[in-house]
Amino acid sequence: MSLNRCSYLLVICLCLAACDTSAPSAHNEASASPGSPGTPTLPPVASLKGGLWMKGDLHIHSRHSTDSSNNPESKIIALGERVGMDYLAISDHDNHVNGDVAHNTWTDPEFRSNSLLLLYSAELTTARGHANPFSAKPYNHQRLYDARDGLDTTLAKIIKEEGVHFSANHPNGADHFGFSYDMVDSMEVWNSSIWSSNAGSLLIWQDMLNSGRNITARGGSDSHHGYPGVGDTPGQNSIQAGANNVGTPTTWVYATARTSEAVIAALTNGRVSISSNPNAPRVELYADLDQDGTMDMMMGDNTAPTGSAVAFRVDLVGVGAAVAPYTVTVIKNGATFGTYTVLPTSPSLSFTDTPATGERSYYRVQVEGQQALYPEVPASALLSANMIALSNPVYFNFNRPR
Repeated sequence: MSLNRCSYLLVICLCLAACDTSAPSAHNEASASPGSPGTPTLPPVASLKGGLWMKGDLHIHSRHSTDSSNNPESKIIALGERVGMDYLAISDHDNHVNGDVAHNTWTDPEFRSNSLLLLYSAELTTARGHANPFSAKPYNHQRLYDARDGLDTTLAKIIKEEGVHFSANHPNGADHFGFSYDMVDSMEVWNSSIWSSNAGSLLIWQDMLNSGRNITARGGSDSHHGYPGVGDTPGQNSIQAGANNVGTPTTWVYATARTSEAVIAALTNGRVSISSNPNAPRVELYADLDQDGTMDMMMGDNTAPTGSAVAFRVDLVGVGAAVAPYTVTVIKNGATFGTYTVLPTSPSLSFTDTPATGERSYYRVQVEGQQALYPEVPASALLSANMIALSNPVYFNFNRPR
């Protein structure tokens, strides 16, 4: 997916003019929200013992995609290392190399890092959809490419045999995902720094949730361009890199270990949050089933409701130097459940609700407010507007096997 070059030029100028002193947009506070928002102490979360949050980018293009410029793998990885990423998936277009990413992107001598986990991926680029497989080890991507125009059932069989996590890319728009969502583990609901372009993808994801498909929401910068190097002539593509690059947005996963396998398992299990950039707050959503003060569930978890009230907690982690309040919207089953104002000095809230025993229910969170500065990609804050973070849902009565 490419982005308008003139828009990037305009955004760069606006960003330079606004700098970091511009006031954030005002938000409407809810006058009547369910539950009782508060600032609870932070008890231990039973399901979080022994794990860690890791951040990365799950969709970016190097010079092995012919529509990419100034973007060798070394430049992507160096930026990822510099901004504190934990993992990256360089996902070049497979049709640019006739499906042979194994002897292009993956065997490039620059495909290495001392600090980043590098996932094996490529963008399955077809006339009826784009998708990214993710794997902790090399897999036979050529099989997927050769089956791209066949039946979905054939492709699904290969996905299972290769053992890859299969993710739909930018589901709406000209390059929409046109395959069956029943073979999908995750969906790119936040593509690039331009938040406004993702409304359609968010609706498609919501439709999938409403139908009982617990598909993980993820992000991906889909960046195609890097900054000019020594001797390069700066141009529009390098300006685009200042607006959309590694980590715009950033996908956070709660992994059980610092391994590629654990990153993909967390992605599959929905223990995932998305933020506008690596410096923006991460939103976390938990549920205390028996209201004993210990959180029993987090994003991605599913259970059968008992008919009793459940206490939920939302945490904003890493608010940094923010001074303006955040607007947190809790969405239940596709509709707004409540809207709350959260101060950076007390970045948590709680609410209660009783999930119906005989129905599917899900709760997720969106956060709006003051953008965190991302000096390495300065114009991304304006393109992301007020959207700060998205959580994956906590589920009740979702029994779809993965």
